[in-house]
Amino acid sequence: MTENIKCKKLKGNALLPTYGTAYSAGADLYACLEEDAVIEPGQTLLISTGIALEIPSGYAGLIYARSGLSTKKGLAPANKVGVIDADYRGEIMVPLYNQSGERQTVEQGERIAQLIVTPYLTAVFEETCELKATQRGEGGFGSTGTK
Repeated sequence: MTENIKCKKLKGNALLPTYGTAYSAGADLYACLEEDAVIEPGQTLLISTGIALEIPSGYAGLIYARSGLSTKKGLAPANKVGVIDADYRGEIMVPLYNQSGERQTVEQGERIAQLIVTPYLTAVFEETCELKATQRGEGGFGSTGTK
């Protein structure tokens, strides 16, 4: 299933998101920088993409880490998963956190995160005194694991 997403370049050196392969779920987002950005260990730096998106109503853009960037350089979005609402029209920014023990450099045009556009359900939360019983019940963290 494909959907056209309007993308506005806010800066001349911005790159539009691209998919690495025909079956990639996430489109790569690229750093849009005038000069290299240095991120010290334990530091978070907001990285510009230079683009704004027009996400259709009923959809959201979810920004996830790129596995290569996080495993090779220790860089991943500080908020773990960023959410872009359909009515947001500002620049897409990625807060990259350096979880490595070394200074890391992000270069212009480097792939910094991946974007998944997905439909969502808007819920109406209704108070009740009873919930339907399930086999799991109130079992929480680790309750479905095996010994």
